[in-house]
Amino acid sequence: MKTAATKVHNRLKSKPKPLMAIKPRTSSVSSNSSESSRSSRSSSDSNHDSGRSKQGSAKKKTPSKRDKKSPPPPQLVSDADSVTTRKQTRSLSNRKSKHVMSRMPSESDSDTGSKTSITKSPVKRPPKESFMQRKIKSDGEEERKCPMEGCDSNGHLGGKILRHFTLEACPLYHNLTPHLCKEAYMDRLKKDEERKKAIAIVKAGRAGSPTPEQKLYRDKVKELRGKTGSNNEIKLEEEGEGGKDRQPPIAKYSNKYDMRLFQEAQAVASEAIEDELKLLANVRYTKLIEMGKFEMEVWYQSPYPEDFARLPKLYICEYCLRYMKARKSMERHAAKCVWRHPPGEEVYRKEKISVWEVDGKRYKSYCQNLCLLAKFFLDHKTLYYDVEPFLFYVMTIGDSEGCHTVGYFSKEKNSFLNYNVSCILTLPPYQRQGYGRLLIDFSYLLTRVEGKIGSPEKPLSDLGLISYRSYWKDVLLEYLCNLEGKQISIKDISQEMAINSYDIVSTLQALGMMKYWKGKHIILKKQDVIEEYIERSKRRGVTYKEIDPNCLKWTPFVPPSTPNSNA
Repeated sequence: MKTAATKVHNRLKSKPKPLMAIKPRTSSVSSNSSESSRSSRSSSDSNHDSGRSKQGSAKKKTPSKRDKKSPPPPQLVSDADSVTTRKQTRSLSNRKSKHVMSRMPSESDSDTGSKTSITKSPVKRPPKESFMQRKIKSDGEEERKCPMEGCDSNGHLGGKILRHFTLEACPLYHNLTPHLCKEAYMDRLKKDEERKKAIAIVKAGRAGSPTPEQKLYRDKVKELRGKTGSNNEIKLEEEGEGGKDRQPPIAKYSNKYDMRLFQEAQAVASEAIEDELKLLANVRYTKLIEMGKFEMEVWYQSPYPEDFARLPKLYICEYCLRYMKARKSMERHAAKCVWRHPPGEEVYRKEKISVWEVDGKRYKSYCQNLCLLAKFFLDHKTLYYDVEPFLFYVMTIGDSEGCHTVGYFSKEKNSFLNYNVSCILTLPPYQRQGYGRLLIDFSYLLTRVEGKIGSPEKPLSDLGLISYRSYWKDVLLEYLCNLEGKQISIKDISQEMAINSYDIVSTLQALGMMKYWKGKHIILKKQDVIEEYIERSKRRGVTYKEIDPNCLKWTPFVPPSTPNSNA
């Protein structure tokens, strides 16, 4: 049987539903005003009811049990109050329905959400740039500064550009001022116009007797050729500080006309050099080298002279290994370079592959350039300039143009530790083509001809260790395949292959073919490893390269005998 308290409780449960369901807000101002009036009316009713309940409670001092359990009626009104107060605390701006505004629904559909409507096309914003991009864009001009001490990078030798970042374009280095460079640029423009007019007259066929202007120009050239020295340049050189770091005062040794032509050529060349450097990465070290038809990215830094080491790109002649700053210099050098192969004697040739023996004492400059080039790709190389005690064996590939450098290895003329290789390198364009193995095999061929046992100088680089370990594995497995007897001696292998016994033991251990059994080291002839090597050797194509001992024409180096001081 349901009591009156339960009926009141059910009524409380059912009545709030229609109050919460009254949600549609179709208008902006009218809905707000109606809701506010309704809330004020409900609040006055609640005050009136609360006053009536106080009077009733004063009359009845002892309320019944039913009145204690049932919540007072004002609670319903307070619920409505809470709903209306929540609506009032929202934005006080004129709100419209999202269906009227045709607003695209956002992720958080709040009243203070999106401010744009579909009636106006959204503004396309550029993609956000990363911090590094903003830094490069903002600091691009500041990072490229002139290396000349005391120069603020203002002005340009060409006179056309306001700033510079190389010595070739520095007015201070050339004992000039930015104002003088600009005047020289304007003078060049006038001369270009006059030259174009003269060429047009010649092409039109009207070139007869010289005009008065041409006669005047000819007399002016004669006058300039008779005068020597440029007063502006000499004065700057004498008064300026740090003259040793600037261009020598060559103006006093030439006439004015020739000096002006030389300065014009310098200005044009400086613009070309900086235009080329602007296309490269803005770094203060060498990142790329161009050698022949290849452009290589360097792995490490090499101790070239300071003015070369801070350039982002170097140009190297593939025949004489001379290094230059600009492509134009490289092109001029290539036009007059008479070298088409490394210096020294050709000690090996088979088809297109040749090996040249170069004495570090006789061809010191070439060997130093070769060591500087190798440092770009070898981390542990420390020898650069002291090349006299070494012999260099340079491998090349020949074609109609000449012999192109592939790689090289060096060895001491007199090694007390029997090192047959001090440094070995294959240039990146020729790596993973078998040339590194050819260089290693050739070094051991020379060691066998000398009747010695050799080993490469330690420590080996990562790539060097991989190449040597691969070579030792192939040589040992080939030896075991051709072995007929049952007895194997490491000493015999070492003498026949000219490989150090320690290198043989380490290779056998890597192959898992050496075990310690009953107090002795024994070599296991693993048939599966040998069969795998045989199958791999059968799959070798025609391009597989090997050193042919019959093509070697070489005699071991004999140090010159020193004259006896007592004689």
